[in-house]
Amino acid sequence: MEIYETESEIAKRKSWLLSLVVIVLVTLGVLIALQGAALAIVPGLFNITLEDILGLMNGNYDVPNGRMAMLLVQGIGSGIGFWLAAWIISNRIDKANLRWDVQLSRFSLKGGALVVVLTVGAMLFNAFLVYFNNQLVMPEFLVETEAWMKKMELQMMELTKFLTDFQTIPELLIGILVIGILAGIGEEMFFRGVIQPKMHFYTGSAHLGIWLTAIIFSAIHIQFYGFLPRVFLGAVFGYLYMYSGSLVYPILAHIFNNSFTVIMVYLANQGMIDFDLESTDEVSYPVAICGLLVLLAGIFYFKKMNTTGNGELD
Repeated sequence: MEIYETESEIAKRKSWLLSLVVIVLVTLGVLIALQGAALAIVPGLFNITLEDILGLMNGNYDVPNGRMAMLLVQGIGSGIGFWLAAWIISNRIDKANLRWDVQLSRFSLKGGALVVVLTVGAMLFNAFLVYFNNQLVMPEFLVETEAWMKKMELQMMELTKFLTDFQTIPELLIGILVIGILAGIGEEMFFRGVIQPKMHFYTGSAHLGIWLTAIIFSAIHIQFYGFLPRVFLGAVFGYLYMYSGSLVYPILAHIFNNSFTVIMVYLANQGMIDFDLESTDEVSYPVAICGLLVLLAGIFYFKKMNTTGNGELD
């Protein structure tokens, strides 16, 4: 199960509301501060004016070095930001011990290879969830809300396309660093490392804690038509942590998922494969079913392997 050892008063069940308020305030403060710091150094690093920066933030992507500037802001403000927020909350507020000596000892190359395989299965099945999520139609009385959601989704997709339009190997490596590694480490440290064990403790249910955390994880990305797929992936990452007691596994799965997508986009940009990041019009049901079977078999064996190695897990 998750490791989050603390006797701090604010981390006790009776203080759950205060604890969540503090988490929100600390996280927002850290993310805003680091994004502000990143924006402050961007002009000097990339020879970009303040007007160019504002243009980038408003969707004007025709700015030299704009992609690298935005990746820097995202890497510092989001990837490092979530890691720093997790560190402040766990170490300075909750005074929790995540027992990294134990977590690292629970990682094995065999387990890591299995996680890669089951993550591939999750990605294949997730294509069906992407398709299903995009077919959802809001009730007529929410037509204006649906229009706003689609507008937000289009803006986020345009930003994603801009950030991942890598044309050179150095750009690809920066993309993997920011979108794959920093995001994978930062988000897993925050959501699975801090939020999930707290939700588990407050609700008294490991499964409810996993799914609540996955919902929060998906919601913060503000991509409504990608909501279900991210909830699903967040839950997969959550079960990897619960069944192993090691954050290394969900971090590995998250990095692999993001980095694989970045590489696929790059290969498509080079004309080497046929891959469309925006495509949600069709899905291969046999592939999705195979992916689900691989995922379920992988999770079953992963749980069995870690239960045998670490003792009975909750």
